[in-house]
Amino acid sequence: MFKVHSLHHDNRKQYSKDKKQNIGIIYCLPYIVVFMLGMIIPMIYSIYLGFFQTRMIGGSTFVGLDNYIQAFSDHQLWDGFRRVLAYFVIQVPVCLMLALLAALMLDSGRIKHLAVPRILLFLPYAVPSVIAALMWGYICGQQYGLVGQMLNIFSIPSPDLLSGQIVLFVIANIATWTFMGYNMLIYYSALRVIPIELYESARVDGASELRIAWSIKIPQIKGAIVMTVVFSVIGALQLFNEPNTLKAISPETITSYYTPNMYTYNLAFAGQNINYAAAASIVIGVITMILVAIVKIAGDKWEQK
Repeated sequence: MFKVHSLHHDNRKQYSKDKKQNIGIIYCLPYIVVFMLGMIIPMIYSIYLGFFQTRMIGGSTFVGLDNYIQAFSDHQLWDGFRRVLAYFVIQVPVCLMLALLAALMLDSGRIKHLAVPRILLFLPYAVPSVIAALMWGYICGQQYGLVGQMLNIFSIPSPDLLSGQIVLFVIANIATWTFMGYNMLIYYSALRVIPIELYESARVDGASELRIAWSIKIPQIKGAIVMTVVFSVIGALQLFNEPNTLKAISPETITSYYTPNMYTYNLAFAGQNINYAAAASIVIGVITMILVAIVKIAGDKWEQK
């Protein structure tokens, strides 16, 4: 009788466990459906399009890997990659260091009314990237820009900030202004969960606040730092809105192939070369995944030290 009751009890526990798992799957189902419709299926369709070539006369013909091979030898595509890698070197270290510094300052306990600086630092992230690019494009404009007008007051010639390689620094400045508050919030949230006992023990041992930040706070948020670096790699390789908006202001400097995403966009919608654009997009995606994997592996090793 006892064995029967125990078996019945175990069956009820297993049924309850299975029911909870099924409920979890139902909760995840909307995300899975959206992910399939918005990511997986378009990706598979892009791979499929890359195997064909569409001509005005003759329609679509199967060309195998020709589009993908062409993408790997496309100088304009690789010029765009060189620019976004240069942009990454310029923008990401500055943005993440400023975000970390701001998070450490907010977590120091020396600033009153924390809600005000937090909101002010995060507010630029709420501005759409197109609006931010237009605003900074006006500020940096040579003839009617704010910088030029202020320099003209002192009879100083205004530099063309949207020319040559300087425009890359302008784009990096726009992205830093936009995303510094976002990264700051990630770091600040990670700092707030560090046990306060670690700080108290360090202060008892005579450690300064700078030493506490360097030896306790930063090592404790390595995971958050790695995550923001990964996000920054993806964001740099997907650079589109800022240069595409500034292109209308400085068309001589910013070309249609200024970044990989701009190049594929113009191939598809301006050049009507959808098949090659799809193949180039897949190549960009594969390169992005490889770079992200390298950064993640290196970040995990650094985090485990």
